[in-house]
Amino acid sequence: MDATARKARKAAVGTALPHDSAHLHVSGRAAYTDDLPEPRDLLHVAVGMSAKAHARLRSIDLSDVLDAEGVVDVCLAADIPGENNCGPIVHDEEILAADTVEYVGQAIFAVAARTVEQARRAAQLAKIEYEELEPILDPLAAVEKDSFVLPSETLTRGDPAAAITGAPRRLQRRITIGGQDQFYLEGHISMCTPQEDGALLVYSSTQHPDEVQHLVAKATARAAKDVVCICRRIGGAFGGKESQAATIACIAALMTVRTGRSCKLRLDRDVDMIMTGKRHDFVVDYDVGFDETGRIRGIDFSFASRCGISADLSGPVNDRMMFHSDNAYFLDNVNIESHRCKTNTVSNTAFRGFGGPQGMFAIEYAIDDIARTLGMDPLEVRRRNYYGVGERDVTHYGQTVEDNILDLVTDKLETDADYRRRRAAVREFNRANTVLKRGIALTPVKFGISFTSTHLKQGRHRAPQSRRNRDGAGAVHQGCTGSRRRARRAGIGDSNQCG
Repeated sequence: MDATARKARKAAVGTALPHDSAHLHVSGRAAYTDDLPEPRDLLHVAVGMSAKAHARLRSIDLSDVLDAEGVVDVCLAADIPGENNCGPIVHDEEILAADTVEYVGQAIFAVAARTVEQARRAAQLAKIEYEELEPILDPLAAVEKDSFVLPSETLTRGDPAAAITGAPRRLQRRITIGGQDQFYLEGHISMCTPQEDGALLVYSSTQHPDEVQHLVAKATARAAKDVVCICRRIGGAFGGKESQAATIACIAALMTVRTGRSCKLRLDRDVDMIMTGKRHDFVVDYDVGFDETGRIRGIDFSFASRCGISADLSGPVNDRMMFHSDNAYFLDNVNIESHRCKTNTVSNTAFRGFGGPQGMFAIEYAIDDIARTLGMDPLEVRRRNYYGVGERDVTHYGQTVEDNILDLVTDKLETDADYRRRRAAVREFNRANTVLKRGIALTPVKFGISFTSTHLKQGRHRAPQSRRNRDGAGAVHQGCTGSRRRARRAGIGDSNQCG
């Protein structure tokens, strides 16, 4: 490498590089899907949604919808020429509800009109009779009723029950972890234009254009080659447009096929938040045994996640939660039980971190709980349980933690951040103030497993040493020493596969 090349490489390290579209974003010239030129005969689509969490559809009267100003046509489940499915992995979610609605906001029909306002007003005029059924809204109720979108999973290492019972100290607690809405800069939107010989051109705000292509093709009874999906700019996604954008695209495409005209479906922000999925919320029980130094001797986790009415991406999200329940800590004796609960709520989906934050939150809460019980600085408890170098360095899913500089990084951060002095100042402030309180924490993160499907791990630097190899079984391929089995409380039987 010559001197010029070395100088250029050195200059690039640590240099702030602008986003390639930053000048368009800040100037307002960035074109989102809703900014694209609209065909002359474009129709706007709105969705008629369920008002019930769980009910049979006794009758649907759309006569007033069809008679409303500007309305051109409507579409029901019975009008779909192909597959009524928008499930990305498991085909268990309908584009339009056919016989039963399973959450408030579920799409029942679509209406196309000349303007956005006309379509949205018309969608409110439907007369729907329901036969209400008992909904399951809470994940704990779902566990009690064996209501799951996927079989529950358990991952075990060591003998956690004996380790917890034999530990000098023990804590049991239930915590809840809430969900969040992705709240994109541009919400869910799709515009579909008919092409020659029955082909379709679909503009979609999606993270997964080929999935949109295939699901639209199946819904409209076309070959995949007859559907082209284009996404120029997402306007924020954060996981929420990985799978659920397909539903919006399918509805727009179905109306295009039905009317023979270009159709656009742009969800109102309120409708977007009601109709589309969020980060999975969890109820977590843990039982942890530890000693007087704060070291964890054994821990048992039970996670119940609210998945909604369908699997969507709940399998990999919950698997990834299991793989991150150690965060940066060596858990020699651990049991992790994961329930993927079917509830009469919108199907939750991917969100930044993809299950990892929920798993890490649980173990970090347990660490803080131990520190409070022992009257110790939480950082001391964290460091006591860190993964080691050369020992205590194998995860509960069988992967060796390499290049571990966690202690070195913590030493530097503790010094550079003046952690000890600042923590003492926080304690003094809190003793002197009864209302206002301050806090400080230094918390590690081991951001480990990325995707839970082996064929997506194309960045591995070497082949894993696998005891078992099953397609799609996830990171546990990397030498899982625990067992995978359906949850005992589910009573669905056992499986010896890792996953």
